[in-house]
Amino acid sequence: MRFLIGVLVLIIGLLIAVALHELGHLLPAKRFGVKVPQYFVGFGPTLWSKQVGDTEYGIKAIPLGGFVRLAAMLYPGSPGRKQVRKSGQLTWAEEARRASAEELSPDEENRAFWQLPAWKKFIVMFSGPFVNLLLSIVCMAVVLVGIGQAVPSNTLSYVSECVTLEDECRASDPVSPAQEAGLQAGDTIVEWEGTPISNWDELAKAIAATESESTQVVIEREGKQQTLTIHPTILERPVYGKDGTVLLDEDGKEKTSATPYIGVSAGYKLERQPLSSVGPAIANLAKGTAAIVVRLPVEVWNTARSIVTSEDRTGGVVSVVGVADMAGQITSNDMSQYSTQLRIADLLSLLASLNMALFIFNLIPLLPLDGGHMLGAILEGIRNTWARVRGKEKPAPFDTARFIGLSYVVAGAFLVMTVILVLADIVNPVF
Repeated sequence: MRFLIGVLVLIIGLLIAVALHELGHLLPAKRFGVKVPQYFVGFGPTLWSKQVGDTEYGIKAIPLGGFVRLAAMLYPGSPGRKQVRKSGQLTWAEEARRASAEELSPDEENRAFWQLPAWKKFIVMFSGPFVNLLLSIVCMAVVLVGIGQAVPSNTLSYVSECVTLEDECRASDPVSPAQEAGLQAGDTIVEWEGTPISNWDELAKAIAATESESTQVVIEREGKQQTLTIHPTILERPVYGKDGTVLLDEDGKEKTSATPYIGVSAGYKLERQPLSSVGPAIANLAKGTAAIVVRLPVEVWNTARSIVTSEDRTGGVVSVVGVADMAGQITSNDMSQYSTQLRIADLLSLLASLNMALFIFNLIPLLPLDGGHMLGAILEGIRNTWARVRGKEKPAPFDTARFIGLSYVVAGAFLVMTVILVLADIVNPVF
């Protein structure tokens, strides 16, 4: 049940993101006088709709997207354009142009989207993904400023039973110093060998600086303080570089360092951040998302290969099924240290990432994405400016219909990508 709550939260969050994205297109379009025949959330059969003015608002059965129809988006074309193929059939571009023109009656031609100035076209198309950027910023601000960022604390979340760097203890592994001393998950270490401890960084430094074989530690458990004696052991740990890989010495062997080990892991607490932290956090999120989008073909190929080879997926891109699974894991996780506030923060962070992905993805300059229409508006604006500077007559609007065939290819590629990711998230999910 708790898993389904997370999935439901994700679905509602996605629907809100899509609804506001499309509203971002609708409002400036109406403000600029464009006729907007339809505004729908979802796809498939219509569950509910209502006509308000010249716009039909509604909800469809499949909650995986939405759309807003802007009347006559495509320029009707220049008089000398190619309209018919050798077979006698209309070209794809001409079919699209005529279908677009049919959305307006003769007395409504001045309400065509294609007649807008280039800068207004850009605003209408950019406003949709811009709303997703704003939603991402709002979610991140609520997490960082309102709830707080999860930081490691001096309250322990885990006490290892043995001395090991592996995931599980073996029978031959000695008992960990923390276990032997009687430390428990939930204990707060407030003093280490006479040094006051208030956070995890101070505790980690104090442990690393330990030289004695016997250390007095003051802990707080259930509101009461007590003193325990810990005998740290020296453990050889790998030395990692900034990229997360183990460093090698001159002989090609893995570098290690001898450090005191007691066998504990930090718990986490929420610390509210200043408003100034939101900007850098959003910038890092945008940078990481853009890097994934750039690698999208490779990531999808690797994902498709994992379906065949069944190799473990430890990261990469996921579909809405994978994101829903993450949301379900957040709400169903039974870790004692995982508070309700942390769950809410993680869900909002997930929604911030989802909205950032929608923002970046829609900026891809390919039709039928918003970025493709934005590119057309930019090129049209450049041509108009260049003609004005040269004292020439204003050229015809940029004819995006010429690229309708490419848009079919792109849409097909996105459909194949979606099927691959959904299938992978079902049969070989990220762990």
